[in-house]
Amino acid sequence: MSSAGATGNPSNLNWVAPVGQSPSAIATVQPEPYIAQFRSEWLNQELQQAQAAVTLDGRRLFFVTRAGEYPADVRANVIEAQLQSVADSAMPFELEVRQTNQLPAIYLNNRLLVTVTAGDTEDNFTPQAQAEIWMRDIQQGLERAKRERQGQFIQRSLLHAIAIIIAILVLNRGLTRMWRRYRQPLQNLFRGPTPEVEPQGSISAMDLLFTLLGTLFRTVLVLGTILYIANLFPFTRQWSYRITEVLITSFTTPIITLTERSYSIIDLTIITGMLIGVVAISGMATNALRSRVLRLAGLNRGAEEAISIVTKYSLIIIGSVVLLQLWGFDITSLTIVASALGVGIGFGFQDIAKNFGSGIVLVFERRIQVGDFVEVGEYVGTVERIGGRSTTIQTLDRIFIIVPNSRFLETEVINWSHRNPVSRLHLPVGVAYTSDVRQVENALLDAAKGHPDVLLVPPPRVLFKGFGSNSLDFELLIWISEPTQQFVIKSDLYFRIFSLLHHIGVEIPYAQRDLHVRSGTLPVQLSPELEQALLKWLDRNGHGNPGEMS
Repeated sequence: MSSAGATGNPSNLNWVAPVGQSPSAIATVQPEPYIAQFRSEWLNQELQQAQAAVTLDGRRLFFVTRAGEYPADVRANVIEAQLQSVADSAMPFELEVRQTNQLPAIYLNNRLLVTVTAGDTEDNFTPQAQAEIWMRDIQQGLERAKRERQGQFIQRSLLHAIAIIIAILVLNRGLTRMWRRYRQPLQNLFRGPTPEVEPQGSISAMDLLFTLLGTLFRTVLVLGTILYIANLFPFTRQWSYRITEVLITSFTTPIITLTERSYSIIDLTIITGMLIGVVAISGMATNALRSRVLRLAGLNRGAEEAISIVTKYSLIIIGSVVLLQLWGFDITSLTIVASALGVGIGFGFQDIAKNFGSGIVLVFERRIQVGDFVEVGEYVGTVERIGGRSTTIQTLDRIFIIVPNSRFLETEVINWSHRNPVSRLHLPVGVAYTSDVRQVENALLDAAKGHPDVLLVPPPRVLFKGFGSNSLDFELLIWISEPTQQFVIKSDLYFRIFSLLHHIGVEIPYAQRDLHVRSGTLPVQLSPELEQALLKWLDRNGHGNPGEMS
């Protein structure tokens, strides 16, 4: 619609432009340095508000300027009201140009519509020539407005709108199917033929980038379709025009100024999208480096992950700095932000900073690497990923556990794979006191040597731990090279041990406790009937002396 009238006034700066100078001439005046920026903004506002558009059904016809005490927007509103009234009526219209107060004026149905002043002319036209041009534009606009209010045009526009909606739905469905079909091949193009194992539901940088782009595309598609359909009908076209103008103004008006440069919403959106693109491209390049270079070099998973993480964060930092400098950001001015962020980290983000620092220590110290089989508290599993804040462990149940990095430095961690994965397992076994200890020793050794995952060098050993309260305690010591299979190996060996001991007649005892109850020493007084029933039960169960249970 029409823009607001001029409201700015630079007189409060004790600076007045020479009489008769136009705004363009005013712009050439060299003001004081400390008010130059304010004057430049005021001049831009004046130039933008010096004229207003006259529209009919959302279509722009021409521009008018300020005339005397009437601002441009007031003139435009008066003209639009008369044009809209004639367009909505079924009566014919008549246009003519007359001379009024020595100026050409356009009359609509013998009623003054607009007077053409010298300020309204453009391209060195005279007011009379400009009036003829405006009259032709008004006539074409009114004729088109009346045609568009006929039933045949509205019916054709409805069919057009329905066809557009169907086409958009088909296009959206086709693009969704295409994305689902080619998403995995596109990821494999950068990750290699064997992508690394990731927790279910995790979102990579590339997934985030494409998700944001898809959401933005759908939003623009839906909004564009709505505005396009609204533009088909004369009754809604003016709202389409207003919404479009508001959106353009909102997204292009500067909202923030950094280092003497202003940025609009569109600029910030583009910068944010490009930063996300830098993160995504860095992740793609890192995955390509891992799968196509480092893996062919024969490095282990821990070395691959360490090099990949350093490369990824280096690319992100360098790319972000270069991108911000290309957009005019002064990186040196960000030191204030970095200082404030440092204070915030010191007070409000202690855990995040601690975990991030711990992650850097883990990557460079390499005491815990990707692929190691570790035990952290109650969690036992394989390290799948060491991130900036946390480490992902996949348990033997294929459950992913997210562990903060600081926990690996603050608590004891058992790393079964560190340096040498060969480790020894302890299997305690208890047998009855009547057993032949040499037979037990041979049976345990046979069980260990017969298992394919038990190493013969170093050889298995059997230790006689001592005399327990209910059993003779032995311990079988074996060596394995696959720590991840230790629980399965223990289970297999216990099956074999139980079978061999049962075959040679060795009894595996269970815990027993002796309880003595003597007559006359009970802490409670029993009735004669209950005492007789208890004595009969003890005698029937073969406990010897009916007054004593052992």
